[in-house]
Amino acid sequence: MKNYVDYNRTAWDSEVEKGNRWTTPVSEEVIERARNGVWDILVSPSKPVPQQWFPQLRDRDVLCLASGGGQQGPILAAVGANVVVFDNSPGQLQQDEFVAKRDSLDLQTELGDMQDLSRFSDGSFDLIIANGIACVEDISKVWRETYRVLRNGGILISGGSNPVEYVFDLKEWGNGNLVPRFEIPYSDARDLTPDELHELVISKGEPMFFGHSLENQIQGQIEAGFAITGFYDDMTKGSDPLAGFVALYFGIKATKVSSE
Repeated sequence: MKNYVDYNRTAWDSEVEKGNRWTTPVSEEVIERARNGVWDILVSPSKPVPQQWFPQLRDRDVLCLASGGGQQGPILAAVGANVVVFDNSPGQLQQDEFVAKRDSLDLQTELGDMQDLSRFSDGSFDLIIANGIACVEDISKVWRETYRVLRNGGILISGGSNPVEYVFDLKEWGNGNLVPRFEIPYSDARDLTPDELHELVISKGEPMFFGHSLENQIQGQIEAGFAITGFYDDMTKGSDPLAGFVALYFGIKATKVSSE
């Protein structure tokens, strides 16, 4: 795989066509409630981000990073924030543009790789909502870039995943069996054989994923300059063999500590 970023761009466009839950725009009713002050957003499958994590949003500059799909960005725009939705998938961004047009929302969309925010000046945003870190190989770049483009005292809210789910053989996992095979950090591109990569990922048009260690996900933010100021587990239910036994997802609130 020469360029997984380009591959994932096409794969997420395909996920839009398939109706993946993270690509489905919110309803008009959700936007209307947000305009009236009743709202929440997700950075993990089922548990909303705590309301107390958010600053006053009206007229604040917000970057929704790898957050296309017509969900978080339009909701925050309806609350009154100045929103930029940044995503690697044109199809995902089209979902945000659809909601913005449907509900007369003012938001901006930007196409790009979340590891490179060079188009934004230092200190451009008050709040960043970061999704999709499992789709990039080097998340240290994401933490450094988000720190740079946040204003002093700005907040980063990110969703992460427990790397334990990447330890197990994918075929066996799909059959409901837990067979340990891989070390963390994990990479579809590196750890699957070429035949497995084709069978389990490419032939299905699915995105490529990377299982990051907890150290890289949490200590990585601290090393970039953030102070961790909030954390929650999301204990989801579902068909995964580990669901209901251990929290596979979580949310992190980090605050930019002034470097001056």
